[in-house]
Amino acid sequence: MMNLKFTTTLVLFVCLSYNSLVKAQTIPKEELTFLTSEWKGERFADGRPKIQDDLLARAKNIGIDDAWTVLKNLGYTSQFELGFKTVNDEPFAGRAVTAMFMPSRPDVEKSIKERGIQNGRKGNTNSWPIEILTKGDVYVADGFGKIEGGTLMGSTLGTAIFSKTGNGVVFNGAARDVQGLAEIKGFNAFVRDFHPSFLEKMVLMGLNTPIRIGNAIVLPGDLVIAQKEGVLFVPAHLADEVVRTAEFVMLKDKFGFEMVKTAKYSTGQIDSEWTNGIKDDFIKWLAKHPQERKMTRAQLDEIMKKRTW
Repeated sequence: MMNLKFTTTLVLFVCLSYNSLVKAQTIPKEELTFLTSEWKGERFADGRPKIQDDLLARAKNIGIDDAWTVLKNLGYTSQFELGFKTVNDEPFAGRAVTAMFMPSRPDVEKSIKERGIQNGRKGNTNSWPIEILTKGDVYVADGFGKIEGGTLMGSTLGTAIFSKTGNGVVFNGAARDVQGLAEIKGFNAFVRDFHPSFLEKMVLMGLNTPIRIGNAIVLPGDLVIAQKEGVLFVPAHLADEVVRTAEFVMLKDKFGFEMVKTAKYSTGQIDSEWTNGIKDDFIKWLAKHPQERKMTRAQLDEIMKKRTW
């Protein structure tokens, strides 16, 4: 059996090593917890909200338009950004790990890199966020829109990111080696543009801090939904409600299309407040389509009562 004193020392060493790795350029755990105080679930060691894995999988399949509408009607109007170029059409969803880059200043960059070396960091500062990525994360970086010299990754870092997360990236900046990135099966990158240059004259100033991506505000742990239209950043505490409601809207639409095609109900009836008869037919329709998400009449009444779409 392992000596108790040795075990305690080992645990303390691991905790101190982890803390030294994550502290550089990060906000305190208490501040991150404060900023995301509406989240009541599990958190990572640094305070980042940990949305459940099954919710991430479900979020990948909802309509970004429906999710955006739910957020807008809840008063969250600065959560979507468009205008990205992508490696392919692969959608993804995951938890945000945020990074804020700024134009480099020699004295500041020197100090940051020296402290990074002391804390066990390796390579240029654009690789530091990759060190803390876990499965289901999305690396979201504000590169202040820089293209030439603003390439935050190439195919080597892209491979490292995908192997750690199983997800893509969202950069308000650029990437290089688009051909190599496209060869990473299942990977996608939402970036402002691609450029053959290497990263230069920019430095990491914030890791897992609030950042801005265009017109959107992003906090660490936000649910990132990246689809053809653009990228939606869902506050962690709203992720479950947004996904559930968007799933229902998709089911409602499928049911509605079938009812309209068979002329059982008109489009006006389907798009208005449902009668008890329509609700009963919807529950019966769900029973005949076991592949769709199950829902009781009570759950249906509740979601219709709180309708925000």
